[in-house]
Amino acid sequence: MDYKEDYKDLAKTQSALRKNAPELMGKFSEVAKEALAPKHLPTKVKELMALAIGISVRCEGCILGHVRDAIKAGATIEEITETVEVAILMGGGPATAYGAKALSIAEYLFSQK
Repeated sequence: MDYKEDYKDLAKTQSALRKNAPELMGKFSEVAKEALAPKHLPTKVKELMALAIGISVRCEGCILGHVRDAIKAGATIEEITETVEVAILMGGGPATAYGAKALSIAEYLFSQK
């Protein structure tokens, strides 16, 4: 699959939210930046955690963003696969569908490198 359109759609919807709720989104961006900053855990681990949670709660936008950002932080396809496995443990059957989507996105992004 080609996820370019999904990333474009996500950017559009996020843009609308930033335009209409700039104070909230500015504060949310600050929280995200602080939460994902490397401290005791590296950013890569935090992105993989966020991906697992995104899969478990069935958030497609979260999956798109955190797969991309985990790869940017140095995650491998093997690490993403293990993250999907943990998400399936915690999210049950529905997490298999969203986990498969996460791996498909990861394979797509790695193929674009």
